[in-house]
Amino acid sequence: MATKDEYKRLIPGRIIGVSIDKHNNPALRMALQNPRATHSARKSNLNICTAQALLAIMASMYAVYYGADGLKQIANTVHKYAKDFAEKLQNHGFKIVHTQFFDTVCIEIMPDTWQALRKNLEKNGFNIRFKSADTVCVAFDELTNTTEVDTLVHIFSNFAPKQKNVAKSIGINKSLLRKTPFLAHDVFKQYRTETELMRYIKQLEQKDLSLTHSMIPLGSCTMKLNAAVELLPVSWQTFNSLHPFAPLQQTKGYQILLDELAQYLCDITEFEACSLQPNSGAQGEYAGLLTISKYHAAHKQSQRNVALIPSSAHGTNPASAVMSGMKVVVVKCDEHGNIDVNDLQEKAKQYQDTLACLMVTYPSTHGVYETAIRKICDIVHQYGGLVYMDGANMNAQVGLSSPGAIGADVCHLNLHKTFAIPHGGGGPGMGPICVNKKLAPFLPSHGFLDKNLRKKRLGAVSGAPFGSANILLISYAYIKLLGSDGLQKASMYAILNANYLKSRLEKHYKILYTGPHGNVAHEFILDMRAYKNTADIEVEDIAKRLMDYGFHAPTVSFPVAGTLMIEPTESENKAELDRFCDALIAIKQEIEAIAEGKADAQNNVLKNAPHTLAICTANQWNYPYSREEAAFPLPFVRHHKFWASVGRINSSYGDRNLICTCPPLASYSEEEIKV
Repeated sequence: MATKDEYKRLIPGRIIGVSIDKHNNPALRMALQNPRATHSARKSNLNICTAQALLAIMASMYAVYYGADGLKQIANTVHKYAKDFAEKLQNHGFKIVHTQFFDTVCIEIMPDTWQALRKNLEKNGFNIRFKSADTVCVAFDELTNTTEVDTLVHIFSNFAPKQKNVAKSIGINKSLLRKTPFLAHDVFKQYRTETELMRYIKQLEQKDLSLTHSMIPLGSCTMKLNAAVELLPVSWQTFNSLHPFAPLQQTKGYQILLDELAQYLCDITEFEACSLQPNSGAQGEYAGLLTISKYHAAHKQSQRNVALIPSSAHGTNPASAVMSGMKVVVVKCDEHGNIDVNDLQEKAKQYQDTLACLMVTYPSTHGVYETAIRKICDIVHQYGGLVYMDGANMNAQVGLSSPGAIGADVCHLNLHKTFAIPHGGGGPGMGPICVNKKLAPFLPSHGFLDKNLRKKRLGAVSGAPFGSANILLISYAYIKLLGSDGLQKASMYAILNANYLKSRLEKHYKILYTGPHGNVAHEFILDMRAYKNTADIEVEDIAKRLMDYGFHAPTVSFPVAGTLMIEPTESENKAELDRFCDALIAIKQEIEAIAEGKADAQNNVLKNAPHTLAICTANQWNYPYSREEAAFPLPFVRHHKFWASVGRINSSYGDRNLICTCPPLASYSEEEIKV
């Protein structure tokens, strides 16, 4: 989405802004607006989850390669084909519905000819839109050629109206043509060959730390291996060249695959039915809550609009509840990170006449299995509510437990987490929902698949019938390759890896929450808050220092401020887990050196992290520690060093100077940068 400059700070979610680093070099950063505050207040209507960043990169590189001139040339060519087609049809007596158009021409036809016209078109390899019995629409793009236009004209000529229509002037009115420049940044003018573009993309890629470098231990995010064999089918033309609204008789193979995937997800969740529409976990939450509302309405309980949400919940939970028209009531958590059952009981009873649902994450966002989960579900059901289980942590459930087994009624599944769709940088995502038998009749549907939608059934929650259908191939392959035994082992290894890290790190850091036997689920939280008092070290300092060791930081300050939430997934072997532990243990020793006065309180390796290549190779070195301590703190770092592109971002500068577009760096004077 785009907005005027005056509304830029109201945009939900993330934009890229220009700031500076601590060395006064220009630096780009993810500029979060205000979701943290609104999420903590549980009043947010912000429902950002799995932004389609990877797809946006593909689109952006298309613009980078062609630039403004190239895009205009493509647009003119597309319009030329559309106009040529429309003029020739006018010569055959057809009426063009709209005299002004860009790439899509709508034509009036005789109602008694549409079936024969469609059959003739499909026989010649064309799918067009039959808007109604007497109107069809034909869209053109840069892949169109003159032969196709002539063939289309010939087919239509066989169905020309008996009563000819008067030809009119058609095309685009000159008053509508853009007169202001666009894509003026230098990047849209520099890369005009495939070689240049390839090197530019590689240059950008080298700035990113990915799973090709080291583990990404983001708690609650499940950054696991996306195997090449699972990704290959996405590139197959028989799948990726299908239009979302291709006639169903032309996509029977795809439908079989999607039906099988839906059944696999039902088996995994022990639920009755599945909708593949939602395009993210947050959209899955939204769809699940709307399904619950539809259920209550069908049972003449439309007043049920209260959603009980634990204080530990993902920020998207209250956002989804607000967006679906529900009122959020927060349920407390106890000192062990579990839902306070007594508080839940009191609030369920208090709102028994209006209780719609409980939104619960299992295992909890605190990284432990709620031992009272069945009792929790029973309480909600006792007072007329339903249970929505957030499936963000299914990586610790698959094959071991299930939403159906714990007593939930509906859940979403992050296919881009548990089921191996890559989502680094934000997307693409899929968040299908699975439901039990009583909710099955109310699942989302789509008019393309169900022409006569029943009134009680929820309508579409996504523009396409099967959401982002192409990437469903990845999860399908993941499940097929692993099978039931493999899926269960993946969950077991994820839990084993997390507990191995916990067992090594608990000797050096405080583990915030554990289960009754001292174990964690597939993720856990390290409490860093004490170091603010002992060494003036914030959790952000530790996160930045991890970059010098070659690791992406774990999740910072979620779900508890001043903590690190770590999730290793099943994808990492013991050697990589040990490297990560060694890095955190070494950082603890660096913190102790500060606390004991052996290292400067402000000018130290943590406060100055990350150390860039430019800083470490500069002629001057103005730090009380060696370059080796800065850049190569442990021996393993030398073997595959990853250099951060910029030093620590000056967040306060970025907050004051939010810039949504990025002018050439040459346009920044030194005076502006040093403000």
